[in-house]
Amino acid sequence: MTDLAALLDEALKDATDTKAVAFGRGAVHRTGEVFASTFPGKRAVVVGDDNTFNAVGATTTAGEPVAAGPAVVDSLKQAGVELEENIIFPGTPTLYGGYDNVEIIREKLRGLDAIAVVVGSGVLNDLTKLASGELGRPYMVVCTAASMDGYASFGASISKDGFKITRNCPAPAAVVADLDIMAAAPKRLVATGVGDLIEKIPAGEDWIIADMLGVEAINHQVWPLVQGPLREAISQPAQLRAGDADATAGLAAGLLMSGLAMQAAQSSRPASGAGHQFSHLWEMEGHGLDWEPPLTHGFKVGLGTVAICALYDVALRKDISDLDVEARIAAWPSREGMEAHVRQWNQSAPSGLLEAAVVQTDAKYLTPEQLRERIHTLQKLWPQIKETSAKQLLSAEEIADVLKTVGGIYHPAQIGISLEKMRETYTRAQMIRTRYTILDVLWELGILDECVEELFAPGGYWASAPVPTDRVSGAED
Repeated sequence: MTDLAALLDEALKDATDTKAVAFGRGAVHRTGEVFASTFPGKRAVVVGDDNTFNAVGATTTAGEPVAAGPAVVDSLKQAGVELEENIIFPGTPTLYGGYDNVEIIREKLRGLDAIAVVVGSGVLNDLTKLASGELGRPYMVVCTAASMDGYASFGASISKDGFKITRNCPAPAAVVADLDIMAAAPKRLVATGVGDLIEKIPAGEDWIIADMLGVEAINHQVWPLVQGPLREAISQPAQLRAGDADATAGLAAGLLMSGLAMQAAQSSRPASGAGHQFSHLWEMEGHGLDWEPPLTHGFKVGLGTVAICALYDVALRKDISDLDVEARIAAWPSREGMEAHVRQWNQSAPSGLLEAAVVQTDAKYLTPEQLRERIHTLQKLWPQIKETSAKQLLSAEEIADVLKTVGGIYHPAQIGISLEKMRETYTRAQMIRTRYTILDVLWELGILDECVEELFAPGGYWASAPVPTDRVSGAED
């Protein structure tokens, strides 16, 4: 088995914000030691909610069960760290990643000369990350679930005025990942972590293609941080669902490595491709944000991964050598026509999403001359793209099998997405980011619609995929 701790130590060398990671079984008891060495002489304030503060899995040095929050507090005290009063949110309803909660944490921190130590996962980490960032302070996180790659990444996904976007702020200065606590987390959180991580497979191919075309070069120092441990991390979905600590170690390390890679690259490119854009679009529309519990990022990303791998399968069967390039050039819209196209497809979207799509699409607009050159390059590289895809990708069926086994989302019906909305998402997801992906390749070639239609036509992936009977809470018909 890969030496995960050594991999994390190596990844830390290039991280811009995170200086320490304590990883392993019983790591929660190193919280005080890590805090004291990272923030010498500083006071601490523990942030959490009733669920994360009382998360199970940890044991005392005598082998007695102890909740995560008390274990953190005890470790800090043992290290001689002075503590302010804890900031603890109610556990029910599920804490929402809204800017109003950022303000609550920020204003409580403002009056304290202390460093926040957040005990939690996605939402709590993002809230504390942004609150601390707005005060210009570092912070520390004690992970309670292997649920997403945001623990060690910069930026926080926060909703404001009903619009969810990633807001800029530094990554944590220190991370504690206790595998016993993470393995004991609710199974839906493990499944959402797999959904977030597995998208790095097609995201890797998106980056390979962008590199081939000279759009965005692969960072060969960062690439192995994500792609190296990736396959092993998702190789034991049944064991992950059962709460096996060794399997959880691989998943947790893969997620942490992704965050550290994003720090090193100062970009989310190493960990995010077209599959993530499905999730980003639905989040910007607010889909599932008001459910109890809210629809998780990783559930949506996992579904986006199935969708993109199915698209790759159709696309790579195409022969583009005889594509009528001049006909595509003649049909290519002007900048004004492109904006009209984007506005037409997003006319019912929230205004913030619509305007963001206009800006993002315009930023990657090609002139007809540039498009001609791009298509000729794609035609030349198509055999090579087929070769790299065969090595990099898993099939949609393989992705769906992993997600199904771990208890994740692999069909749009499970999260209240109709097939018609799914079909539209393929087109609209291409518009919301400048990032170059397979969606851009097919749009530029003029065959995106054709490929998508095949997925929903008789015999196509989505037309043939059995509709599961299970639904997440909030998605019931």
